[in-house]
Amino acid sequence: MLRPPHPLIFAFDAEWVPDPATGRRVLDLPKEMSDEEVTERLWAYGGATEAEPRPYLKTILCRVVSIAAVIRMVKHGEVHHKLFALPETPEALPEDDLLRRFLVALGDRKPQLVGFNSRDADMPILVQRAMVHRLSIPGLGRSAEKWAPGDFFDRYGNQHIDLREITGAWGKASSTLHELATACGIPGKLGTDGKSVIDLWRAGDIAGIVRYNQFDALTTFLVWLRAMTLSGHLTPEQMEAEEAQIRALVQQKMTTDPVFGLFLDGWTRLS
Repeated sequence: MLRPPHPLIFAFDAEWVPDPATGRRVLDLPKEMSDEEVTERLWAYGGATEAEPRPYLKTILCRVVSIAAVIRMVKHGEVHHKLFALPETPEALPEDDLLRRFLVALGDRKPQLVGFNSRDADMPILVQRAMVHRLSIPGLGRSAEKWAPGDFFDRYGNQHIDLREITGAWGKASSTLHELATACGIPGKLGTDGKSVIDLWRAGDIAGIVRYNQFDALTTFLVWLRAMTLSGHLTPEQMEAEEAQIRALVQQKMTTDPVFGLFLDGWTRLS
């Protein structure tokens, strides 16, 4: 099911919103048209209906506003976890800076990436938007050698694990992250989903977006623990020990952001 884990893992998630600047270029709209009007035109272009007024847009039509990751490090046989997110302050970070910082970290540190639907959504938007900003990240370049280590784009390699592919792919057996997580007793979506990120963005609630992004990264990591245990690379006791470390990590976050208590409350409710 899964190969052994790398000593450094980024269980990551990205959040994005419709990008008016891109909308004006792609749809050839006048510069004086307001961002709200352009966004509505983008949704119409994406197939908006009365039942679905905010359809999922092609990622190239959006801008990345947050990236979060649970970082798992194994040092001298001990497992450590860190919760990381961009932006690091409750203010919007220019998209090119946000992308550069995350992609440079990937290129330099070569972690094993873990995501959910990340091959078809998160990684494509990072690549597409990096191209929009003319970024150069030499560490992301693929080796001429087949299955070379450090290749995040090899669908058959072990550098990038998409849990959606592993657990159900795209057929009738496929689940959402929320469905899979909550079925396992792990918190899923907690009052916010991808479609409402635009409302937080318009309200200037960057902290709310980053918090939601971190919740998804935590959920993704906890689902990965289940998959690794099923694969026999972790014992049930090791999984429980890491879950306890994640609880402690969330409790630590609560000291500066009490809203993280929602994640623990949801976890307790589902247990």
